[in-house]
Amino acid sequence: MPSLASAADHIQDLGAYVSASPSSFHAVHEAGRRLEEAGFVRLDELQPWEGGPGQYFIIRDGALIAWVVPEGAGPATGFNILGAHTDSPTFKLKPKPTTGAHGWLQAGVEVYGGPLLNSWLDRELQLAGRLVMLDGTEHLTATGPMLRFPQLAIHLDRTVNDGLTLDKQRHMNPVWGLGNPADADLLAVLASHVSGASVDPAHIGGYDVVMADTQAPSVFGGNSEFFASGRLDNLSSTHAGLAALTAHASAPGTGSPIAVLAAFDHEEIGSNSRSGACGPILEDVLVRISDGLGATVSQRRQALAASFCVSADAGHAVHPNYAERHDPANHPVLNGGPLLKINANQRYATDASGAALWARLCAEAGVPYQEFVSNNAIPCGSTIGPLTATRLGIRTVDVGVPLLSMHSARELCGVKDPWRLAAVTAQFFRTAV
Repeated sequence: MPSLASAADHIQDLGAYVSASPSSFHAVHEAGRRLEEAGFVRLDELQPWEGGPGQYFIIRDGALIAWVVPEGAGPATGFNILGAHTDSPTFKLKPKPTTGAHGWLQAGVEVYGGPLLNSWLDRELQLAGRLVMLDGTEHLTATGPMLRFPQLAIHLDRTVNDGLTLDKQRHMNPVWGLGNPADADLLAVLASHVSGASVDPAHIGGYDVVMADTQAPSVFGGNSEFFASGRLDNLSSTHAGLAALTAHASAPGTGSPIAVLAAFDHEEIGSNSRSGACGPILEDVLVRISDGLGATVSQRRQALAASFCVSADAGHAVHPNYAERHDPANHPVLNGGPLLKINANQRYATDASGAALWARLCAEAGVPYQEFVSNNAIPCGSTIGPLTATRLGIRTVDVGVPLLSMHSARELCGVKDPWRLAAVTAQFFRTAV
């Protein structure tokens, strides 16, 4: 993991992390590899955990929780939590996935979350995720470039530029080969792309497999100020948390808060799962950390009252061609610093105390920030922030990197903002709030 001192190194490493993470399962696998390289110990939820100072993480399905317990931590020590998510809008493989017609082999997929459908057309795509065998063992698979949603030629639809309409069932069926579907087996193809193991497709009991763009991330622009990549929503935040936590772990400081990275799955579809922010995963880990420090129930409540969550999820930069869709007074720009996300209806969890903390952290880190609020006529989305605040009662503020083309197969951010988010997060991890 490169030093937080270099924005250029950070953006290149973000590209490497995104490329290694075509699915949420790959994202936590790669994060776990990096954490172990930095000296973190992976714990098993089925086994007892030893308490006390150290650097640890768990992986539950497509989610990861990592933490640093400093010397001097006690039963009422608070948690400073960076919350993010590992999933992105995409397409997920259906049962009986080998389909096709008219000499084409196609894949049966279902829309996952809210992707910009047209952005997935005419791209070289891959399938990636996990295969679960009948005996319960799991394997990661990633095919590399293999599929495409081919767009209908303009000669066959002369009105297409007047407004493209895509039917999710009829039009979003990617091609992956030529032949008779009765003679093909997409699961066998996925089995053949498992690295380091021989997998019999007949023994696959289940799978969680999604599509991902295969174009490499790229720095570009007149002054190399832009960064284009898939899955910046929200691997930009997960990666920033990883960078900050590993930097913090090298010198956590005696008596500092317990620093936590919580990277949840399933945010794009509502977070209602055992690995999502509505589930028990974060509370499970915090309870076990407190137990290891000898906390009573009352002391655990003290620790939660002393805690703070920075919910980091990508937000919107002002679009130069659609400025009327934004709030007229708040126009965040790329490379202007990470966003402080505000919503009167608590779709974001930011309140006055959270805004003040964020302003203080950014000043201490030497990082500019920008405020984001939606146009009153266009309701905003939400994040894991309100869910975490509601579920655990932890003070929460919503922030994130500004993007254009959010939920596109290929999103756009500034080269400086992801590093700035990591720098503020590192400051947060060592700050008693």
